[in-house]
Amino acid sequence: MLAKLKTFSLLGIDAVPVEVEVDVSPSGLPKTVLVGLPEAAVKESTHRVERAIVNSGFQRPQNRVVINLAPADLPKEAASFDLPIALGILVGSGQMESELLGQYAVVGELALDGNTRPTKGALSMAIAAAEQDGLRGVIVPSESAAEAAVVEKIEAIPVASLAQAVGFLTGQLEIEPTPSRLDELFRQLSTYEDDFADVRGQEMAKRALVVAAAGGHNLLMLGPPGSGKTMLAKRLPTILPDLEPEESIETTRIYSALGRLKPGQPLMATRPFRSPHHTISDAGLVGGGSTPGPGEISLAHNGVLFLDELPEFNRRTLEVLRQPLEDGTVTIARALTSTTFPANFMLVVALNPCPCGYRNDPRRTCHCSVPQIERYMSKISGPLLDRIDMHIEVPSVAFRELSGESSGTTSSDMRQQVAAARKRQQERFHDTRARYNADMSHRLTRKFCKLDDECRNLLKGSMTELGLSARAHDKILRVARTIADLDGAEDIRAGHLNEAINYRMLDRQLWT
Repeated sequence: MLAKLKTFSLLGIDAVPVEVEVDVSPSGLPKTVLVGLPEAAVKESTHRVERAIVNSGFQRPQNRVVINLAPADLPKEAASFDLPIALGILVGSGQMESELLGQYAVVGELALDGNTRPTKGALSMAIAAAEQDGLRGVIVPSESAAEAAVVEKIEAIPVASLAQAVGFLTGQLEIEPTPSRLDELFRQLSTYEDDFADVRGQEMAKRALVVAAAGGHNLLMLGPPGSGKTMLAKRLPTILPDLEPEESIETTRIYSALGRLKPGQPLMATRPFRSPHHTISDAGLVGGGSTPGPGEISLAHNGVLFLDELPEFNRRTLEVLRQPLEDGTVTIARALTSTTFPANFMLVVALNPCPCGYRNDPRRTCHCSVPQIERYMSKISGPLLDRIDMHIEVPSVAFRELSGESSGTTSSDMRQQVAAARKRQQERFHDTRARYNADMSHRLTRKFCKLDDECRNLLKGSMTELGLSARAHDKILRVARTIADLDGAEDIRAGHLNEAINYRMLDRQLWT
């Protein structure tokens, strides 16, 4: 007897429809054959499924069982095929009948006792199920149901065991779909523990962070150890606007596909902050593997990627950031497949001015030689530096500021400024693909960053003096546009342009 069920397989962060065909036919010796390009985790599933069937009170067929996962040319990995294979065997062997099999997709891993385990990529699978005609919903493990329920167009049926799935499909057990609760989730989860009020002093650096957050600009911070660079970077997400529902789902899909969602948190409601160690590999940073998977830059999508101690990173690893910084996506190509992952993030980097870290610090003596400093700074390539919009100095903090009673500018005050500037950008870009000033193409930059004669002469002098590239020229204009938005000005004025030019500190070659 032949049984057919619908399920999904993850390809990167996207879910691809897969049909599970199970044929149970008489044979001299019982044997189970699994075909359809299964990976190791799927090949081993036959043993788990057989014990789960027996331990759930059903009988293992003493016949020849052929299981096909179609399409045959798509690699299948992960253990989410356990539950549909088990149900297919029960239907094929005549132990259950159901008219609902064509209306629900089934995903889930099984334990040996028949209980279900959470499934990676449940959100992507629910999105794919919503796009398929004729599907009412998806049957998922109970622990993954809240994640699948984020998609409101379909029913997410939670099952805790194989027996529950059989009971639901045969009509013997009624299971209510898991409610979506999107608004409630956003209220519960969209809070940050950190606050810029914890950072004493560094008001100039906070101003630069407001500008960077308002326009989505990449930022470089240079200063001695202990000046607060990491504290500042960690608090940057607290002043960014709340995640929009579409942004939240984009980001959640990535974490779901990797199994990185925290227990009880089926949805990403705060902007991600990723800070990889400097020993990270190319594949760890941008993604990779024989079957391509997302890396740190995709985990930072719609959030912040912070690279601390930038010169300590492998130079080749840093160079792979060039294309994602321009395009907002990264494409991983392999012999059999090519996968594109989203990677639209704010890059924030921190570094010391020299190997010992105390060059130009009035309180400490630097013993680094000029060749050492040049070798240290040369680890950052010119093309990568050119893609960072703003360079600022973060000096050490004086004792009177550390011991003062008054707290610094709070995240709430800074967020209000950012929100007002972002609102102006939304109105400006409502009919374009850009979302904020850093996204502007060359054509949009020309359209929205027009200069008067005074500003044009000022920029011309800076281009000549600093030897800026065409990319740096456009980045200065975009930063100036953001400063004008924070100021509530329609046009870029000389003061806005001056501040933007001052944020190109490393172009002045003061540190090499």
